[in-house]
Amino acid sequence: MDIFKGQSIIEFTQRFKTEEDCKKYLSELKWNQGFICRKCGHKGSQIRKDYSRTCNKCSDTESSGADTLFHKVKFGLLKAFHICFEMATTTKSLSALQVSRRYAVRPQTARMFMHKVREAMKSSESQPLTGTVHVDEFVLGGKETGHVGRGYGGKKKKVVCAAELTDSGKVKRFYALQIQDFSAKSLRPLFERHVSKDAQVTTDERKGYGPIGKEYSIRQIPSKFGLNFIALHNLIHQVKSWIRTTYSWVSKKHIERYLNEYSYRINRSQSKQTVFHNLITRMVSANKLSIYSIV
Repeated sequence: MDIFKGQSIIEFTQRFKTEEDCKKYLSELKWNQGFICRKCGHKGSQIRKDYSRTCNKCSDTESSGADTLFHKVKFGLLKAFHICFEMATTTKSLSALQVSRRYAVRPQTARMFMHKVREAMKSSESQPLTGTVHVDEFVLGGKETGHVGRGYGGKKKKVVCAAELTDSGKVKRFYALQIQDFSAKSLRPLFERHVSKDAQVTTDERKGYGPIGKEYSIRQIPSKFGLNFIALHNLIHQVKSWIRTTYSWVSKKHIERYLNEYSYRINRSQSKQTVFHNLITRMVSANKLSIYSIV
């Protein structure tokens, strides 16, 4: 398979000019290990003009986008590919309103499809952070009367994040999860999903990390207003600025999807040439999602 590489919009538009180009790309990804009928399990098939496959035994016809995150995309695969390309390769992505104007689709339709893309961007949790890891918490939201800073109350979204650092102190990989509060019970899932037990973890002096330190190698030091976590705090400011300037506001129900999108681009900053192909592969491998599971 000739995979698409690069971040050039010119090269992208030359490669994907029509709906058929997109269907061909999806079919090569979907059946790269051979065809298996979704109904009877037969392996023999015929390839149709639109790159769908018809089973030789039960005659069931399956399109290249069926049962994937491209399942029944009403506005066309070409527009869907363009949206995926922009979300994967741009630094700040786009809001649903911008996408709706640029590709002539309804804002709600754009929002729902972009959430599907963010679901594909979710970490597989197969490669935990190792080496030097910094962990910190932050909140998202404006000022609230009676609630100062990172308190337990209020409507602000609470997030815990972790970054794997290089030997020179730069961020190599990054993950973030929404949490209910700053207790050990809420902080623990980040460690279980994304941090190796061999990692050397540094956190601030929040008490919630104490019980977790029994299973992980954790060193707690004063934050000093972020001076002891400069690389991670710079990234936190970038996340906040990205959400505030691109989307202005996001709900608690969807905040983790936006964090997945940001982490996905950060973690693939060293493989930008294949980031679009990686995203399309994930979307083909994932199961279809109904609108009820997204809203």
